[in-house]
Amino acid sequence: MDGTQPNSEKRSISIKLWPPSMKTRHMLVERMTNNLSGPTVFTRKYGSLEKEEAEETAKQIEEKAFNTAIQHYEKHPDGDGSSAVQIYAKECSKLILEVLKGGLRTTVNREVPTSEKADEGCFDISKGPRAFIEAEEAEELLQPLKVPGNSYTKICFSNRSFGLGAAHVAEPILASLTSQLKEVDLSDFIAGRPEAEALEVMSIFSNALEGCSLKSLNLSNNALGEKGVRAFGALLKSQDNLEELYLMNDGISEEAARAVCELVPSTEKLRVLQFHNNMTGDEGALAISDVVKRSSFLEDFRCSSTRVGSEGGVALSKALEGCAHLKKLDLRDNMFGVEAGIALSKALLKHENLTEVYLSYLNLEDEGAVAMANALKDSAPSLEVLEMAGNDITSGAALALAACLATKQLLSKLNLAENELKDEGSVQIAKSLEEGHAQLRELDMNTNSIRRVGAKVLAQVVVQKPGFKMLNINGNFISDDGIDEVKDVFKKSPHMLGPLDENDPEGGDDDDDEREPEEDDAEAGELESKLKNLDVDED
Repeated sequence: MDGTQPNSEKRSISIKLWPPSMKTRHMLVERMTNNLSGPTVFTRKYGSLEKEEAEETAKQIEEKAFNTAIQHYEKHPDGDGSSAVQIYAKECSKLILEVLKGGLRTTVNREVPTSEKADEGCFDISKGPRAFIEAEEAEELLQPLKVPGNSYTKICFSNRSFGLGAAHVAEPILASLTSQLKEVDLSDFIAGRPEAEALEVMSIFSNALEGCSLKSLNLSNNALGEKGVRAFGALLKSQDNLEELYLMNDGISEEAARAVCELVPSTEKLRVLQFHNNMTGDEGALAISDVVKRSSFLEDFRCSSTRVGSEGGVALSKALEGCAHLKKLDLRDNMFGVEAGIALSKALLKHENLTEVYLSYLNLEDEGAVAMANALKDSAPSLEVLEMAGNDITSGAALALAACLATKQLLSKLNLAENELKDEGSVQIAKSLEEGHAQLRELDMNTNSIRRVGAKVLAQVVVQKPGFKMLNINGNFISDDGIDEVKDVFKKSPHMLGPLDENDPEGGDDDDDEREPEEDDAEAGELESKLKNLDVDED
């Protein structure tokens, strides 16, 4: 039996730092409580809170920072979530200082939620700190929806946790609006509730809204699982005109994905379908692919960070072949591998309308990357964003990538970070962007084993672009002289050059030794150590 490992297994073990465990979150709340109530440089300067008030404030600060980091990660998922961790820690630090200075103390702890209208037809109670809602508060908060003849067509109950009492108050109010509602956002509306109560609340809302002819439905961030999906069965089954469906961060497992396929019978008008950050896996992807097959008008499909492997990737790719109107495709952070990458490349040949393609961290390797580049070269003439970071792409695939990029004159953002393009590949990429490409704003080539030559050529090309904003070449092997040369290229516009603090001028081409178990243990503890050393910065 052949003892060699398949290519898809060669990559180093990836340790995810985001999302943090509940243990880590509790630890951070405890530390912030001490920062708010104990003797520190800042409490001596601005005053401290009583222990009980500090603990409650710390919990709400953590919730707000956590939500901010989640939103960042959903928009910019990276391989291990380290950027979300940084946002999480910085937001906590900032809010602690604001509380101590007196700017947030009353709002964080005592603010009563109020409804806000973003426009004439939108009733939104999501603003302000995250909070539980019970019957009495719901009566007051939802009063505007009871006004006869109101013109609300959109409701947003996100960021408020409804208990049973509040749900029973909302039930008749929502039922009275079924003929006029077009958009419903129930994302993150049962946080912190016991499972039995949460499921009953979801069922009450589902029955109340059954029969609405919705265009948009957002059920994200509710840890639905199969039970939660089925709790919304009455509402989902009644939808014939749905154009947008969001099920992100919902614990959509294989069984839950099958339930979605079963309970959303009509997807003929669906334009947006988003499943980011679920545990769908291959079997779940097979079910989701059936939904995609029925959605021929799909324009925006997101199935990132869903643990989909080769089999599921192939199924999704084949389903996407029929989505001729697709404009935005986001499949980042899955385990597709070469076979699924090639299958996806065949699907992309048929998509002339694509403007944004996110294919980072898919284990494509050179073979998959070349197939993808060749497909996109002959399609997607209006492509504006292309991301293929973290795919083990070497200089061997650079020629095909360069040929593709040369044809994408509307490209505004290119991300090829965390690959192995080195100088040879980087120069080819740079040359492909030399002619035209006046819309280019961002180029990310960090962590590509680039040295002096590659860095300088990249800099010389992008600095000429009229609206260019950011070149990221951090984490490479650029010599000190090379750094000076790059900085000289940007001497009139230093803001265009990203940080270089992780560049290693002594870096080499030696093959990485096999990782030791203790290295993995150290990496797994990185999140805890970062948060444990949380500092409050006054800047």
